[in-house]
Amino acid sequence: MSGADTILVVGTASHVGKSAVCAGLCRLLADRGYDVAPFKAQNMSNNARVAVTPSGSWGEIGVSQYVQARAARVPATTDMNPVLLKPRGEGESQVIVDGEPIGHRSAAAYYEEGWETAVSAAEAAHARLASEYDVIVAEGAGGAAEPNLAHRDLANRETARFADAAVLVLADIERGGAFASLYGTLELAPAELRERVVGAAITKFRGDRDVLAPALDDIEARTGVPILGVLPYDDPGLPEEDSVGLPDGVETVGADEVPDSRSVHVAVPRLPRISNFTDLEPLAREPGVRIRYVDPDDPIETADAVVLPGTKNTVDDLRTLRAAGFGDRLAAFDGPIVGICGGYQLLGERLTNAHVEGTGDGRTLAGFGLLPVETRFSRAKRVERVSYAVDGVGPLAGAAGRASGYEIHAGETRATESVARPIGPQSAASGRVLGTYLHGLFENRFVREAFCERVFGRAGTEPPARGPERVNPYDAAATLVETHLDVEALLASVSAGTSSH
Repeated sequence: MSGADTILVVGTASHVGKSAVCAGLCRLLADRGYDVAPFKAQNMSNNARVAVTPSGSWGEIGVSQYVQARAARVPATTDMNPVLLKPRGEGESQVIVDGEPIGHRSAAAYYEEGWETAVSAAEAAHARLASEYDVIVAEGAGGAAEPNLAHRDLANRETARFADAAVLVLADIERGGAFASLYGTLELAPAELRERVVGAAITKFRGDRDVLAPALDDIEARTGVPILGVLPYDDPGLPEEDSVGLPDGVETVGADEVPDSRSVHVAVPRLPRISNFTDLEPLAREPGVRIRYVDPDDPIETADAVVLPGTKNTVDDLRTLRAAGFGDRLAAFDGPIVGICGGYQLLGERLTNAHVEGTGDGRTLAGFGLLPVETRFSRAKRVERVSYAVDGVGPLAGAAGRASGYEIHAGETRATESVARPIGPQSAASGRVLGTYLHGLFENRFVREAFCERVFGRAGTEPPARGPERVNPYDAAATLVETHLDVEALLASVSAGTSSH
């Protein structure tokens, strides 16, 4: 395979498995000796991670490309996701280009005023990656053949064009209508994309592949596109990207089989503008720990702990929670409480200069008052990888070590009186309450174990015995792809079978 080859994985719709297949390809190709990098020209997600910008500073990218970079065993850079749209509600998103926020735009304003900038940034970012890597595994977005969006489809049509990519189309059979969706996508796809399609695959299949044989033969005959794989319904355990991945209903449970009577429940308010909820996934994988996403007006007194997640709009989510009476219920709760990023800001005494978050008047708003801190907003944004020595107090009593993660936040938080600073200079802990800006807090095992010990102790329940370590999700994704996708045919179609490896 020659340098700068691009595989573009697109779908017949959203959530057909594109992110997992891309991560699997990244790990598999890396394991085979290729220098491989992920890419997504434009992403819409409030789950962001920190990556290096072209200038060498820190910037934001969508979590899927961060995950795929880890799968590829390469440092994450903003070139891997040059355009990130972070929805703020009311039809408006924060626009981030090359890792840096450039303002808030409605969809109409973005496409009228910023489209050419976005295309140029994506093309330049791809060119930089192509100069450094053998293979780029690019991820499309949504459905690849939406006629109303075709003229402004950066992640699918434009990427296929400027990357001259080999395109793999995925269709999710779990939701039904997979073959009709695949046929319709191939018929409606713009020429820039359709002429580069080298294969298709069915995802999320339950059962015997032989049952599908007649349909596979039929769709190949109708379209001339080979079916390169049928991937079973198998979640490798990669972090979710979008809030659609949040459970509908009450709870999400890890892979353990611990009975409810021996489990603890961590309540997480389902904020309207929730972001970086992937911070909770390491807890959900702990034996006996169940994450319960609750609506703002739901009771929380039966929970064993509460974690307030990040939010893209602290002020508006504060208003929503206060209107639902959540602050009063939180004040009455007597178990461990942890606030991360925006959730931390909510726990303080007040928010000042709040017009930056959308109030328009720069006034001061009262927080929940559970920590003696206040947050003053400004247009400056902190985006950085960090590592802090942990002083185990409050909900993290007994934790000792150095915790790594990242910070993405507007606003500076200062203490209004003497308070413990257990995780860096802007953290705070008082009694059972902890606030921190450290995203990835619970990815640090010693922190996670200390928190769980405190929660199980409060519940009067013995923590379940730990089973064997789970398969690394990146390796699991690679195995899924290698076992059920004709990777050799895909690579051959990209480069006519030539390889220097």
